[in-house]
This record gives sequence, structure tokens and C-alpha cells, in this order.
Amino acid sequence: MKNRSLVSINDFTKSEILKIVELAAQFEANPNQDLLKHKIVASLFFEPSTRTRLSFETAINRLGGRVVGFMDASSSSTTKGESLKDTIKMVSNYADLIVMRHPLEGSARYASEQSSVPIVNAGDGANQHPTQTLLDLYSIKKTQGTLENLNIFMVGDLKYGRTVHSLLQAMSHFNPVFNFISPEELRMPDEYKFWLDSMGIKYYEHSEFTDIISRADILYMTRVQRERFVDPIEYEKVKDVYILNNAMLDNTKDNLRILHPLPRVNEIDVDVDNNPKAYYFEQAENGVYARMAVMSSILGLV
Repeated sequence: MKNRSLVSINDFTKSEILKIVELAAQFEANPNQDLLKHKIVASLFFEPSTRTRLSFETAINRLGGRVVGFMDASSSSTTKGESLKDTIKMVSNYADLIVMRHPLEGSARYASEQSSVPIVNAGDGANQHPTQTLLDLYSIKKTQGTLENLNIFMVGDLKYGRTVHSLLQAMSHFNPVFNFISPEELRMPDEYKFWLDSMGIKYYEHSEFTDIISRADILYMTRVQRERFVDPIEYEKVKDVYILNNAMLDNTKDNLRILHPLPRVNEIDVDVDNNPKAYYFEQAENGVYARMAVMSSILGLV
């Protein structure tokens, strides 16, 4: 994976995914190293972010590297009409690696074709979010002891949720069973279901989840993303469809862990936070170690 961009989780093989998970555990055990000393990472966030941007920057700092870039497109030359191509070609002259988030699907792939240094996709529209997937896999492995043969429930916005799209593809290496729970308007796109069919992976679709989450090993909650809706009325119709509360967890499996890519709005009640099955804040911490592993691997430092 040295000097290769990470645009889609499918850019990594199963063995490379497992290597990142293994490295993440090593970085968690020993997080302060100088592997990125004398390296500069450009952090280009054309779309707002808290966890992804800060965890990347924390990972870079823990590895002894330096960060340049911007956290908002309004503070870049795109406001003057500069094209993505020109921005990437210019920034790749300054940095050893570029981390980029952009609202347009396919933008990360396009950037990787223009850049002279590797691109790490930190989210491109509703398409992919591969480093989120790698931290999710690390979180699943830590909490379940395995990635194999798990029952994965995905709840909420499955149409626009790039995190579920990436996770679905990555978990397909490990013989999962998927349960997709969403309103009709936010169902998993057909392209991903066709892909699962071609892989022989079982999945089931539901409109309710109260009576079936007792079978789940992983309950992956997502928020309904206001920013993906053109029509605010459509958003209002679906924003409160699924809300997880503590009482709903009474008859769930002991090994169940609740994941969420965050930020949450109201889809997980705060009364769940102290339940030992809640893992979303630890999941966010795991992002630092997974991103340390990704950047170090791409730059050929481990």
C-alpha cells in the first residue's frame, strides 16, 4: 500500500485491511512516535468536520508530523473560483500526503488522479469514508474478538450514509449477515444490494427494529443527514423515525455494541450513554489509532 491513495475501502485487500487493524492496536499501545518527523500532511476540508479532522490532526501530531491546510472551503481559494484540480496540484507541491473531505461524490478519486502525492479520502459526499470504516473494523474486532460471522444491524440513513456504504463493503470479507433498518425514503441503494447478491452475502430489510435487535452483535446507528436533503419537508418526515433508548437494550445480547459515526442528533437517547453496550465515544477515539496506521502505511513507514 506504500505511496497509494486510499479513496475507497476497496482499494485495500482483505490482508491489507487486517494489517491496518493490527497496526491500530500497536499504535494504541504506543501512540507517541516520531514516524512522521519531517513529514507534512495537508488537511483539506471542503466540508465541515469535527471528529475526522481532529482525529487526523491528533494522529499526525502524535506521530511527530506537521499539518497544513484549511478546515472550511470559505477560507480557501475555491471562493475565488479555483478548481479542485488546481488546488490539488498546488497543494501536492507542499505536502507528503493529502487528507481531503469534499461534498461531491467522486471528488477524492479525481483528486488522486491529479495529485503527485497520495490522497486519503476523508469523505466524498454520500460515496465513501474509508478511514471511518477502518476505525469501525478496529472497534468491532476489539469488542467482538473477531470480524467473522457477525450479525450487523445498520439503522437510519442508509441511502446517503457513506459510512454504512464503506462498512458494508469491508465487512463482506468476513461472512456477515446484514440487517438494514430504514424508512422507505432512505433505504440502502440497489447498487450495494446487487453487490451483496453477487458476493452471496445475506441481508434483510426492515422498517422497524425494536423487536429484532436482540439478534444483533453490532448495532450501527446513523443520523438522518439534513445536509443531504434538498427539500426540508422530506427531511422533517424522516428525521425522528428511529430513536434508540436504554429500555430497548434490555433483551439484547451481552456482546452487543452500539456504534455510531457521530455526530448524533437524537437517534441515540443520552440515557444509552452509560450503558456498557454503548461504544460510540470509544469508537471515535479508535479513529486516531486507525488513521495513524493508515498514514504510516501509505508513506511506507511501518
